[in-house]
Amino acid sequence: QVQLVESGGGLVQAGDSLRLSCTFSGRTFSTYTMGWFRQAPGKEREFVGGISRSSGTVDLADSVKGRFTISRDNAKNTVYLQMSSLKAEDTAVYYCAGRISSTIWRSEQNYNYWGQGTQVTVSS
Repeated sequence: QVQLVESGGGLVQAGDSLRLSCTFSGRTFSTYTMGWFRQAPGKEREFVGGISRSSGTVDLADSVKGRFTISRDNAKNTVYLQMSSLKAEDTAVYYCAGRISSTIWRSEQNYNYWGQGTQVTVSS
């Protein structure tokens, strides 16, 4: 059974940086494409970015390009979301998700496994 556990969320000020981590267990991490999603209050969950299983490809939503990066360490079974120049509109619960695939999927329906989420609050 795959388990995903996010960590690293918190309360920060606009302009600050924050790194989220997602630790994977239960299967072979290196066979999974990983995605990051977020859900703000009153809004639908949206794609933030994804990384292919080999780290060869990264896809980021336009709203975070130039500010967020995604990386993974297959030896540590962990995927990271490095966020910088945070804005109030980045406030949301952030989720990591995984699927056995070589493709990065932007739709949440394509991911089989999800973490419980970690809250990121950016104060202005």
